[in-house]
Amino acid sequence: MHPFVAALLGGALVGLSASLLLLLQGRIAGISGILGGLLPPTPGDIDWRVTFVAGLVTAGAIAGALTPDAFDAAPLRTGGVTAAAGLLVGYGTRLGNGCTSGHGICGLTRFSGRSLASVLTFMAAGGLTVFIVEHILGGLR
Repeated sequence: MHPFVAALLGGALVGLSASLLLLLQGRIAGISGILGGLLPPTPGDIDWRVTFVAGLVTAGAIAGALTPDAFDAAPLRTGGVTAAAGLLVGYGTRLGNGCTSGHGICGLTRFSGRSLASVLTFMAAGGLTVFIVEHILGGLR
């Protein structure tokens, strides 16, 4: 399958799942919010969150089984750099009251001004970070 077609189908499935969650459950498909709602869990609000996360893991496992070459790339950074990046992303998610999926996919489609500001901010911060790491620091490994 051509990579463009795969990306198009994947994007359509993400949009469909986000739309169905909003239409059927009245919930926004922001991954950080869904996971955050499990820690600590709120009684009566656990089932759909666990099901959503299980669906993400299951879909990844199926994709890995069907197309193992898609996941064959070696890590670009060490575990320490990756862990630090993950902590910074988590902090930014908390600071911005949402993540790329919540703001970028769901918020922008609802014409949320707050989501537009968040998306512009994290895209600019991401681009600036890549420039600094790759061109000024010479690429952290």
